[in-house]
Amino acid sequence: MDDDDRFPFTTEIPVRYRDLDTLEHVNNAVYSTYLEQARVEYLREVVEADGAEMVLAHVEMDFRAPVHLGDTVGVDVRVSDLGTSSFTFAYRVRVGDEVALTAESVQVSVDPDTGSSRPLPDDWRASIRAFEDETLSEI
Repeated sequence: MDDDDRFPFTTEIPVRYRDLDTLEHVNNAVYSTYLEQARVEYLREVVEADGAEMVLAHVEMDFRAPVHLGDTVGVDVRVSDLGTSSFTFAYRVRVGDEVALTAESVQVSVDPDTGSSRPLPDDWRASIRAFEDETLSEI
């Protein structure tokens, strides 16, 4: 398996009726919520934070297949890059083995008092590296 296919964290999310658009598949905007839910669960488990000390700076999504009511999506997550004050999540949203969406987001660590960017806390960096293991061998 290529390193780009390694996702050490997965969360399962059932599709709700409210997630659908008029064509009866998951609305494109809802995928951002799926990514957010998976991101927060990753942060809680891996760095014991809830994301309150960071902001979303960028998100990019590529839609590959529709998702419908009754499906449960698996949202696979990995950190693909650690910067000085930011880090990048890569995502794969799938139903079973079929990939419905791939995505990427960049989060920036911010000082809670000033709102300015700050270096990633050392304990976050260490926790992410330990969790991701060899996936982050380059960072």
